[in-house]
This record gives sequence, C-alpha cells and structure tokens, in this order.
Amino acid sequence: MPGKVADFLRAADLQPAERATLDQGVTVRRSQGYTLRVTAVPAIHCWLLDGSPGTSAVPAQRKARREYENRVSTLAGATP
Repeated sequence: MPGKVADFLRAADLQPAERATLDQGVTVRRSQGYTLRVTAVPAIHCWLLDGSPGTSAVPAQRKARREYENRVSTLAGATP
C-alpha cells in the first residue's frame, strides 16, 4: 500500500486486527516516499481500503488510495 494511505490508517481509529496487520508490514523506500508491503488475505486489504482516505482527502492521498484500490481489485479478482 502507498505510504500516504498507511500514514492515514496509522492515525485512524483501527480495530486490533487491522493495527496488527499494519504493524507487521515492511517499509520499502521509493524515491520521495515509501510503500508498505502488507501480507494479508484480500479481505483484509479490502477492509483497510474501506478505512483509507476518501474524497475529503488531499489530491496526493486520493491518488494513493486509487492506486491501492486498483492493486486490491486486481488481487481480489485473481483469487478463486
């Protein structure tokens, strides 16, 4: 997940399972930002996506959310 989404979720009020998933993620530096690699089933990614910033976010957060949403939808579509 993009770092901007991860930062937003860390500041949000999450359930213990969601918080544990974020805490287990691995940070990978990407030029000016970072990506948080989270190993979880697609349902957890969908759950995290539901809690990520929506239309009220700044443009960079909206773009990061769209990218994460595209990745999750591809992942969810690939599973049987």
